[in-house]
Amino acid sequence: MLQKREKVLLLRTFHGRTLRIVREHYLRPSVPCHSPLCPQPAACRNDGKLLTSDVTHYVIPDWKVVQDYLEILEFPELKGIIFMQTACQAVQHQRGRRQYNKLRNLLKDARHDSILFANEFQQHCYLPRERGESMEKWQTRSIYNAAVWYYHHCQDRMPVIMVTEDEEAIQQYGSETEGVFVISFKNYLDSFWPDLKAAHELCDSILQSRRERENESQESRGKEYPEHLPLEVLEAGIKSGRYIQGILNVNKHRAQMEAFVRLQGASSKDSDLVSDILIHGMKARNRSIHGDVVAAELLPKDEWKGRTTALGESDNEDKASGESPSEPMPTGRVVGILQKNWRDYVVTFPSKEEVQSQGKNAQKILVTPWDYRIPKIRISTQQAEALQDFRVVVRIDSWESTSVYPNGHFVRVLGKIRDLEGEIATILVENSISVVPFSEAQMCKMPVNTPENPWKVSPEEERERKDLRKTHLVFSIDPKGCEDVDDTLSVRTLNNGNLELGVHIADVTHFVAPNSYIDTEARTRATTYYLADRRYDMLPSILSADLCSLLGGVDRYAVSVMWELDATSYEVKKVWYGRTIIRSTYKLFYEAAQELLDGNFSVIEDIPEFKDLDEKSRQAKLEELVWAIGKLTDIARHVRAKRDRCGALELEGVEVRVQLDEQKNIHDLIPKEPLEVHETVAECMILANHWVAKKIWESFPHQALLRQHPPPHQEFFSELRECAKAKGFSIDTRSNKTLAESLDKANDPSDPIVNRLLRSMATQAMSNALYFSTGSCAEEEFRHYGLALDKYTHFTSPIRRYSDIVVHRLLLAAISKDKKMEIKENLFSNKELEELCRHINNRNRAAQHSQKQSTELFQCMYFKDRDPETEERCISDGVIYSIRTNGVLVFIPRFGIKGAAYLKNKDGLVISCGPDSRSEWQPGSLQRFQNKITSTTTRGDSVTFHLFDHVTVRISVQASRCHSDTIRLEIISNKPYMIPNTELSHQNPLLLKSELVKEVTKSVEEAQLAQEVKVETIQEEYQEYCQTKGRSLYLLLEEIKDLALLDVSNDYGV
Repeated sequence: MLQKREKVLLLRTFHGRTLRIVREHYLRPSVPCHSPLCPQPAACRNDGKLLTSDVTHYVIPDWKVVQDYLEILEFPELKGIIFMQTACQAVQHQRGRRQYNKLRNLLKDARHDSILFANEFQQHCYLPRERGESMEKWQTRSIYNAAVWYYHHCQDRMPVIMVTEDEEAIQQYGSETEGVFVISFKNYLDSFWPDLKAAHELCDSILQSRRERENESQESRGKEYPEHLPLEVLEAGIKSGRYIQGILNVNKHRAQMEAFVRLQGASSKDSDLVSDILIHGMKARNRSIHGDVVAAELLPKDEWKGRTTALGESDNEDKASGESPSEPMPTGRVVGILQKNWRDYVVTFPSKEEVQSQGKNAQKILVTPWDYRIPKIRISTQQAEALQDFRVVVRIDSWESTSVYPNGHFVRVLGKIRDLEGEIATILVENSISVVPFSEAQMCKMPVNTPENPWKVSPEEERERKDLRKTHLVFSIDPKGCEDVDDTLSVRTLNNGNLELGVHIADVTHFVAPNSYIDTEARTRATTYYLADRRYDMLPSILSADLCSLLGGVDRYAVSVMWELDATSYEVKKVWYGRTIIRSTYKLFYEAAQELLDGNFSVIEDIPEFKDLDEKSRQAKLEELVWAIGKLTDIARHVRAKRDRCGALELEGVEVRVQLDEQKNIHDLIPKEPLEVHETVAECMILANHWVAKKIWESFPHQALLRQHPPPHQEFFSELRECAKAKGFSIDTRSNKTLAESLDKANDPSDPIVNRLLRSMATQAMSNALYFSTGSCAEEEFRHYGLALDKYTHFTSPIRRYSDIVVHRLLLAAISKDKKMEIKENLFSNKELEELCRHINNRNRAAQHSQKQSTELFQCMYFKDRDPETEERCISDGVIYSIRTNGVLVFIPRFGIKGAAYLKNKDGLVISCGPDSRSEWQPGSLQRFQNKITSTTTRGDSVTFHLFDHVTVRISVQASRCHSDTIRLEIISNKPYMIPNTELSHQNPLLLKSELVKEVTKSVEEAQLAQEVKVETIQEEYQEYCQTKGRSLYLLLEEIKDLALLDVSNDYGV
C-alpha cells in the first residue's frame, strides 16, 4: 500500500533558474533492488540490469563520493556499486547537467556493474529531514539507513561497504551494524584495490587538487576577480532585465581578449538587443569558461567596444597590429555563472625548460589546453617532466576569485604529441565522443550470421511483409567501398502504364528493440562518427555492415516508401508505406552509375554482378539497369525542378580526397567533382524524407520528430551581398526563392570559381538544421529553408543516425494506426522527444567538428615536412574572397582549402610585388577599401588586391606543440599560378579518399617504427575501439553542409 508524504524540492532548470516545488511523495513497500540475492524478485520487479553475483561485497558511495570521485567509480574493475537515489539527486542539483548525465550514462551502460536504488521511494528507507538538520547530514543519514536496509533485504548474505568523506559519519556508523562497514574512499581503494594503479593515481590527483583549493581559500590574498552574485540575485536581475542570460562563446584566436554572450531563452525574446554581447578581456569574463551559461551586465554605452576586424594568429597580435576595431557593439561583463558546462580537456604539459624555470620541485604546473578557448589550468603533479611529450586529459575542479587560473586534476594519458593515434584520440575527447567497444550484454542480444549458422528470413516475417524479391529490380548506388548500405532504389512500369518509384531503407528497428541494451547505446551515441580515415559505428558491425546493410544478392528486411507516378508528368498518384523483403540486384558505386548514365558501357567490367553472365543475358540486364538509372535521373530532375520553383538552394560543398605515391606518402589532395548521379540519389532520399515527415506528423501531430532549417538573419548576408556587388551581381536575400534565383544569375563565364565562392558564402550565413519535436513549436516553424519544404525529417539512414530509428518507429506506429491495429512501438512523449532532439543535435555538432578536425589533421600531414620553397605541391592558385584590415581570405580550388593570407607581418612590413610580380616584405602601410586592399611601400611602390583576384599562394604548415597544426598561406605573386603539365596529368580521378587515407595511416606507423621511437601507444585499444577502419567514407548527400570545404574564417576572428 502506498504511503503519501510531501516533499519540497529546489530544482534548477535547464536555463539555470531555481524553482521551489512541493510534490506529493508516495512511498512503496517494494522497489526494484536489482540484486541477484533478492528473496522476492517478483515483488521487487527486478527487470533489466542486475548486479553480478561474482562479487565479495556491495559498495554504496555517499553523495560526496559520487560528486568528487565519479571518474574513479567509472572504472570497469569496480563492481557491485549501488548508487542511492539520494546521492544521484545531490549530483543533479549541485553539480549540474553534464555531471548528472555522466552518472546516468554510467547506470545505463551494460559494461558497468552498477545500479540505481530508489531509496527515497522505499517506505523503510525513506527518512524525513529533521528540523535544523543540514542537507548534507540528512543525505548521509539517508544513504546509511538505505545501506542497512539493503544488507538485511539480501538476508545478510552480502557485506555492504558505504564509502564516505564524512569523518563524523565514519565514527558514528562505522561499527553500528554488523555487516555494514563505513570507511573513507581512500581507505577502500587501499584495502580492496591496492593494485589498481590508475585509480590510486587519479584519487591522489583529486585529493591534491582539493587540498590546494582548501589552502587557497585560507590564504589572505587579494582577489583577482569579483565574486559572483548569488543565484537568487541573478534570477531576479534576469527577470527585471538588468542582467542578460546567455552562453559564453570565446573567440578562438583572440581567446584572451574576445568572448561573446549569445542570448538565450527569455533574454533573447525580451531584450532589445539584436546582436551578441561582447565580453572584452579576462577580467570582464570573470572566471566563466567557453560553453558556460552566464548572466551578463551591460556596460554604459561610452564603454562599448568593437570586435577586431584584423586577421589574428595569436592573442598578442591584437594589441600589436594597431588596427582599429569595427563599430562599437553592446559590451558587458559577467556577473555570475548559472550553469557550468565543464568537460574533459586535453592539455599539454610545459616543455622541460619551462618546467625547470618554475623550480626543480615545483608541483603546481600550468598546462595548456588543446582548445585555444580554454584558459591554462593549474594542476598539482610531480610527473610534469615525464608527461611533457604527451597529450593528457584533465578536469577542472574550481576557479576561485583569488586565482588567476582554474584548478584541476590529472585524469589520464591519451598519446604522444603528433602521433596519429594520439591526435585522433585528442579530437574524440575534445568533442566528448566515447568510442568504447560494445559490451557482451549488448552483443548477446544480436542475431547471428555465420557460415555455420546463416541468417534467414523467417516464415512469420514473410507472411507479414510485402515480398519484392521477384517483382522489383532493386539496387544501391553508394561510394566505392561503402559497407553500411542504408538505402536502395527501384523503378518499374506498372500494368496501367504508370511508373512506380521505390525507396527501400534498412529495417533496423526489427533488430533493435526499444529500450534494449543496444537501443540505449545507440541513443547515447546518436550517430556514426566519420573521421578522415575511419568511422565509429552507432550500431555493432553485425547490423551496420551485415544484416542491416542492403548488400547485393542477399535477402534483407526493409521499410519501403513506394509512389505511383504519372508516366509523363511524374506527379504522385498515390503512396504506400510498409515493411518489405528485398534482394538488391546490384551494389553500384557512384562513378560506375554515372558512366552507365553517360552511355559508357565498358564500366560493366568493374561491376561484379555482370562478370559471370553470358553475352545475351549481360546485354538484357545492362539495358534493364541503364533504363532504370536513366528513369530515376529523369524523375529526380523533375522533383528537383519542383523544389527549385519553391526556392530550394544549391549550395557549395567540396569533398577532398587524398592521393598517395608509390612509397605511400601523400601525393596529392584532389577536390572530388560532383556527379549528376549524386543528385539523383539525394533527390530520391529527400523525397522519401519529405513524405515520411508528412505521414508521421499527420498521425502524431504533437510527438513527431522532424527537422527544421530556420531562415538566416538578414545581417548575416551582408558580406555575400557586398562581394557579389564587387562583380556587378545583385543578391536578393529576402527569401530562399529570391536567393536561389540570384545565385543562379551570379555567374561569371570567365571564372566559374566566383559562383562557387558566392554559394559558399551563402552556406556560411545559414543557421544549422536541427531536429525538433512537433509538440514544441508552431507549424509555421517546421519549414526547411534550404530544401524549400514545409515538412522534412530523416528516415533514410537508420544504420548511422538514431533520429532515423525514432522516425521508423513513428512511421510503423502510423501504419498500425491506419490499420486500426494496436501500436506496439514505444513512442516518446513531446517532453521526452524534446530532450532527445537536444541530445542528438549536440552529438551531430560533435560529429561535424570531429570530421572537420580530422580532415584538417590529414591536410597538415600532406603538406608537413615539405620544403615550401621547392616542393611543387606547396605552390597553388588561390582566389581572394574576403578583405580584412591586415590581409585577405583565400580559397585554393585545387585542394578545397580556405584560409588567411597576411599582407602585413608581425614586424610591421607589408607585401610588395616587383616587376616580375614576385612578392617581398617592405616597410610601408595598408589601406583597406570596400572591395580591395592596397599595400604601399615607403618607396612609393603599391600593389592592389581585389575581391576574386587570382594570386599565387605558398602553402606551409604552422606547427604547434600544444594545439593542432594549421595550414599557413602566403601570397608570393599577385598573378595567377599556372599549373605545370607534369605530375598532375598522372592523377587517378577514381581513387577514393578513404582507401588512400588508410594507406597514409600505415605509412605513418611504418615511419614511426623506422625511427625507432619507443613510446607506449594506444594501438591495441585502437584495434578494439575502432570498429571500422578504411574504405567507408559515406557522402552525406541529403545534408546541406560544407564540411570538407574548410572555411577557417571564423577561426581568425572574422
